[in-house]
Amino acid sequence: MSSLVQESPEEILELLKKKLPIPSRLTSTAIELSNTSTDGYSSIYRNSYDPSKLYSKLHPSLTTLYEFFEFGYHFNSKNKALGIREVLNDGKFGDYIWQDYKTIRERRNNFGSGIFYVLENNPFGAKFNYDPFGNYKSFVLAIFSHNRPEWALTDLTCIAYSITNTALYDTLGADTSRYILALTEAPIVVCSKEKIKPLIELKRNHNLNNLIVIVSMDDLDNSNDLYKLAEKNKIKLYDQRTVEEFGKSKPLNPIPPTSETTFTISFTSGTTAAPKGVVLTHGNAVSGLCWRFSRTFGEPDIIMSFLPMAHIYERANAQFYLCNGASIGYPSGRTPLTLFDDVKVLKPTVLATVPRMLNKLESTIKSLTINNPDPKIRQTFTKAISEKLKLHSQPNIDDNNSPHIDYDPLLNSLREKIGMGSIKTMTTGSSPIDPRTIKFVKAALNVGISNGYGSTESFAGFLSSFKFDPEPGSIGPIGITTECRLTDIPSMNYTSKDIEGPRGELLLRGPQIFKEYYKDAKATSEAFDEFGWFHTGDVARIDSKKGNHIYIIDRVKNFFKLAQGEFVSPEKIENLYLSSNPLIQQIFIHGNSLESYLVGIIGLDPELIKEKFKINNLNQIEFLKFLNEPKNKKQILIELNSSIGDSLQGFEKLHNVEFNINPLTVEENLITPTFKIKRPNCIKFFENNLKKLYGEGSILRNEKL
Repeated sequence: MSSLVQESPEEILELLKKKLPIPSRLTSTAIELSNTSTDGYSSIYRNSYDPSKLYSKLHPSLTTLYEFFEFGYHFNSKNKALGIREVLNDGKFGDYIWQDYKTIRERRNNFGSGIFYVLENNPFGAKFNYDPFGNYKSFVLAIFSHNRPEWALTDLTCIAYSITNTALYDTLGADTSRYILALTEAPIVVCSKEKIKPLIELKRNHNLNNLIVIVSMDDLDNSNDLYKLAEKNKIKLYDQRTVEEFGKSKPLNPIPPTSETTFTISFTSGTTAAPKGVVLTHGNAVSGLCWRFSRTFGEPDIIMSFLPMAHIYERANAQFYLCNGASIGYPSGRTPLTLFDDVKVLKPTVLATVPRMLNKLESTIKSLTINNPDPKIRQTFTKAISEKLKLHSQPNIDDNNSPHIDYDPLLNSLREKIGMGSIKTMTTGSSPIDPRTIKFVKAALNVGISNGYGSTESFAGFLSSFKFDPEPGSIGPIGITTECRLTDIPSMNYTSKDIEGPRGELLLRGPQIFKEYYKDAKATSEAFDEFGWFHTGDVARIDSKKGNHIYIIDRVKNFFKLAQGEFVSPEKIENLYLSSNPLIQQIFIHGNSLESYLVGIIGLDPELIKEKFKINNLNQIEFLKFLNEPKNKKQILIELNSSIGDSLQGFEKLHNVEFNINPLTVEENLITPTFKIKRPNCIKFFENNLKKLYGEGSILRNEKL
């Protein structure tokens, strides 16, 4: 239905400018709702900005991702939208080349029209009846590729034509890809060229009869063999350019979604079983945008999109920036090795990171500054960073950087030197990080860093710490779109009545939280309680002395009992080791009820450890043998345990380890694509290694070493 009086886009924008972003001092705390604490549960917490309600949208006219994009397009049609680096004649990469929003929108409509055309005219099935009002049987489109402009374009196309999509992780194994395609009955996959043969093999070997169209993001000139192979297996193969040409000649108007339309089925990286498909609606996504815009609103940014697009963290980032007219650049390579060179060329203003990246950045900065071999440089930067740390530790209700007239120019020049001179803000998420890392990088680079928290089930982030929080470590107060509470976990000694503040499993409720797992009523019923609270599986602490900010401290059920009856939480310990010592890149710890101490498998940073021992002349076999010699192993382990300090009790520290380089891989099914440990798989895979370590005994107690 139409309104008699409507505001123009310009009027809506002016209204939003007056209201957004909400001043930090108004959203920097949360409050307990009175009389909501019950036996076994903490009180319910809401953001202090307006605890009477939870917000689900910015404006009545912006209820779907389609409406958000169209609104942003009205003001940003000439802006640079999606960019990749030009490949020069010598094979090196040049500057970024761009498509503007006008081009992207035209291609979106052509591609959407073409998708319906190739499905409706397919000899192997899939006929769709639809009308201009969107009354048709929808289907699931799968995207299978590394980050690139075509990924974002396909996502925008699905949004505009009410097509539900899903993603196959670029590093996902064939079994999980087969599982997702079979469960969703996806008739079409849009993918990069190298994925075509594996997809055809999946259909041939696993009876994926619903898969009848594959669209290559890359041109398929001179690919007759691929076309024949696809046809032989009852698949019509096209390249994206051809599908867009079909759509241009057979145009179909967008089929706008509603807030209840399913935007995506995002499959979580299962750590124990098959992944679960999180059903996320446009309403969920718009709630997520509402929270994001409440925190930041202004001129369009320049963004580097390098975190996996198939993961909800980067997916939410992309939607936020696309509707805001930002310029999004993509990496020139598929590994982190080229990232900083790309950053130097792109000059992004915001950089979304993960803890592993910030840890690496911290090590690099320290080698250039406070650990620099030149005493004059070392002394100058030590003083500058120290002074900046003091400024950042002062109360800061407006969340602004505290300037230092003498040292800011020096620190800004350091940021410029490492190719990050344009960065104004950094974010981190996906796993815990040592607060000391945030403090140091923030001071050394003279930028703000916020630490966020979210999940697939919440359409990524719904709360985060503030950029210049004087005491980083929390994930901030609950945001304006969600409410939370904690439930007791007696078996882990976490209760809502703990002296240091309520502790327990974090429960969530609100418009940003998903409603169901795809075709999995059992998993859905297990995830929600009778009152509609989603059980996250994360253990949190709420600090009433710091405005009821939330700290993630553990994972539910990730614990085991040692021989003397002590309960141990492996994930908490692993995160502490990772965040406390840059030597560690990966870690898997293990214990059992027959032993009194822990053992582990650790992946070390080869460059840092070689520098430490002054060895560069060993091949990998010799290098690993050297590391695992008992005396060397004990020396390194003592250092690793020392870095933990008093943060762990004695029985929580490692007593024997096996060192390796990158021992935990997606290919071996030991970690998920988002680096979460698949613990049962690791126990089975490293069974003999763990037995050997316990057979050797505690090297810390071995006085002969």
